[in-house]
Amino acid sequence: MPQNLLLLFELIGTVAFAASGAMVSLSKKMDVFGFAVLGLVTAVGGGIIRDLVLGITPPATFRNPVYATVAILVSVVIFIPAVRNFLFKKKEVYEKTMLLMDSLGLGIFTVVGIETAYLSGYENSIFLLVFVGVITGVGGGMIRDVLARMTPAILVRHFYASASIIGAFITIALWKFFGQSAAMVGGAASVVILRLLAAHHRWSLPKAE
Repeated sequence: MPQNLLLLFELIGTVAFAASGAMVSLSKKMDVFGFAVLGLVTAVGGGIIRDLVLGITPPATFRNPVYATVAILVSVVIFIPAVRNFLFKKKEVYEKTMLLMDSLGLGIFTVVGIETAYLSGYENSIFLLVFVGVITGVGGGMIRDVLARMTPAILVRHFYASASIIGAFITIALWKFFGQSAAMVGGAASVVILRLLAAHHRWSLPKAE
């Protein structure tokens, strides 16, 4: 994938996850600093964990502030009264926007994690590729939920981490046969589609009664 398209891809994921973090802040009635913190950690948290797992130090977030800057700006925009009133006025609008943003972020960062592992020389370790992809996708959301005093979505939400895992395997398979660009677009799309289908059809894994 050309570098400029990769940057655009990552920025879309950053905006999506920052928006989901800020929207959790909205539901918890936090102040503007809370919005900024939750939006920031949701957008960059998974990438920081990924880089530490791969031995990339300092993590990319601290070497290129564009992602943190975008995340904070998005969070502050959502804090604007007109925006947050629109999002929170109707429960359906809030839930659908949250689902879409969270799904986009999950899909994009799952494949970005895999791409980072490939570039780090781990193309022959499927387990590591999948693990790094999933932790990049779900890591920021886990930190967000813990800070917001919620049970992390990865533990309770229908088909959340499962969509990331399936998307990671699809990305690896596409990468082998069709190359990087097709793998990243196809893998991210598969995660988003699975999340939306799961929400629509209420798919869920077995739970303890």
